[in-house]
This record gives sequence, C-alpha cells and structure tokens, in this order.
Amino acid sequence: MSIIARRGIRYMPILNTAKVSAALLEKGQSRVIDASLTLIRERAKLKGELVRALGGAKATSTLLGVPLGHNSSFLQGPAFAPPRIREAIWCGSTNSTTEEGKELQDARVLTDVGDVPIQEIRDCGVDDHRLMNVIGESVKLVMDEDPLCPLVLGGDHSISFPVIRAVSEKLGGPVDVLHLDAHPDNYDAFEGNIYSHASSFARVMEGDYVRRLLQVGIRSITAEGRAQAKKFGVEQYEMRTFSRDRHFLENLKLGEGAKGVYISIDVDCLDPAFAPGVSHIEPGGLSFRDVLNILHNLQGDVVAGDVVELNPQRDTVDGMTAMVAAKLVRELAAKISK
Repeated sequence: MSIIARRGIRYMPILNTAKVSAALLEKGQSRVIDASLTLIRERAKLKGELVRALGGAKATSTLLGVPLGHNSSFLQGPAFAPPRIREAIWCGSTNSTTEEGKELQDARVLTDVGDVPIQEIRDCGVDDHRLMNVIGESVKLVMDEDPLCPLVLGGDHSISFPVIRAVSEKLGGPVDVLHLDAHPDNYDAFEGNIYSHASSFARVMEGDYVRRLLQVGIRSITAEGRAQAKKFGVEQYEMRTFSRDRHFLENLKLGEGAKGVYISIDVDCLDPAFAPGVSHIEPGGLSFRDVLNILHNLQGDVVAGDVVELNPQRDTVDGMTAMVAAKLVRELAAKISK
C-alpha cells in the first residue's frame, strides 16, 4: 500500500488503542466534513455572486477539484492532478481563448471554487461511503449558485459516480452521458472494491441517474465488461471499429428527453502518443483531434462534466499530458458555458 493510501487510515490504530468511542469519532469526522462543505459553499456563493453581477450568463463552467487517487487499481498519482491541470490552463504558453472563441478570462465562461479537501477528510478516518456523499454534496453546492455548472477535475475515475449522481439528483432526472475512455469501468466490484475507479459506471447505472450511456474509445475490455454493458444497456464503441463509427460519433445528438448531457473524459481515452502521463497506458487510442471533433460537433445541452486520470507522476518532464488535460478542460468549459 502506498503512502497516500496509508495516510487515510494511519490514525485509526492509535484511536482504537486510546479507546476513542465510535460516537466521539463520528462527531469529529462530521465537524471536518461540515467545515469542508462550508469552504466549498462560501466559495461557490462568492463566484456565483460575481457571475450574476456581470450578467448575461446562462451557464458558467466552474472548476471543482477532487484530488482522490486511492480507488485506483494500479497507481495513485491522479490525486495530484487538479493543481497540475490548473497550472497548465493558465501557464501562459497559449492564449486564453478556446478553439470555438470563448474567452476563459471571462468569469462568465470559467470560474473556480477550489478543491474538496479529500486527504484531510480521509485523515480523520472517514470511509468511502461518506466520502462519496461529500463529493456529491460539494457538486450540489456549486449547482445551488445559478448559473454555475460543475466541471470536475479528477482524481481517479471513481469520482464520476458521486458527481453524476449529484447532477442527476439536482436536475431532477436522468442525464445522457458521453464517456470517453480506454476502459468501460463497469466491473461490479473490481478487486472487491465497489468504489473502484474500474467500477464507477456500474454504480452509476444501478441508479436512475442516466438515461443513455455511450462509451467511446474502448480498447481494453473483458467478458465481464461486455456482459455488464449488455445488462445496463450501454452503447459501447470500441477502437477496433472506430473508422466505421467515426461519422456517427462525430455527429452525436444527445440529451433529448433527458435533463441534459454529462461528459466524462478519462485522459487515457487518448493514444499514449498524445497522453503518456496516465496510470494505464493502452496503445491504439483516439487522437486528440478525434476527441475534439466529437466534443465540438456534439449537439446537446452539456450541463456538467469531468476530466480524470491524469497521473502527473508518469508525465513527461515538460508536463505534456497536463497540457493535454488542460486543453480538454478548456474545450469542455466552452461547451458547457452559455
């Protein structure tokens, strides 16, 4: 077990030895959780007030970092991704205008409410069930402040479950989900962990949170992955047939009859030639322009999204994959903001 995984449980033996009661421990954990949610709430209120004062925005992409990596099945570096993505967005090597002409310096297009303090919460012994609820509540606090729309920076892909659940619950019905990934992430409980990053879309599809799930870029899938897709009615588009499916995928129309469209981008949907800084390197993926064509041409009301699984610990020394993730965030922000 790595250092980052151990940190969340390292105090528990000490507390057990000291015979700290479960009630006392839970009370302390609740105080930390309340303080964490207060931080997100107040930052969202401030940013919402600013955007409303500027006027004219129907939807504003709002960055929310979720630096969680312990549900990774291989490496846990995605916990360090949110600050690297932010740094790359604003590093100055490129201008602040998206390809479709949105100006990211305009707070009505993109704003930021900071990170959910995942490690601080885990250091108090909070389990994953409560942690997932904290992530979901943080998303809802962003959505409370019209016109803010959550654009979540992972973190490993386990975060998509509580985020999609929260978006669906807040909007009052299911959304359509476009999921770009090398893997379907739909194991029932990978390695016994129901919250594994490899099980996030099984959790999503068990509820009534998603009307239609399209998975694009798939090229590492087991018999269970195919069986789970059949069970949940998932539309899977594998890379081995991408040339055949390209026209359809580059002209998607989603969201009719749903509460909107959610886009989840795992950076490893890209071929590692474009994005080497990921935990699970899987050759034969999408080109960066393939992904942008799918995003730019998509017809539908994109209400939220996430970009996950950047692993800065495997990135090149010049941070190439961080720049790739940042570009995905920029273009997704342009798709959400209205």
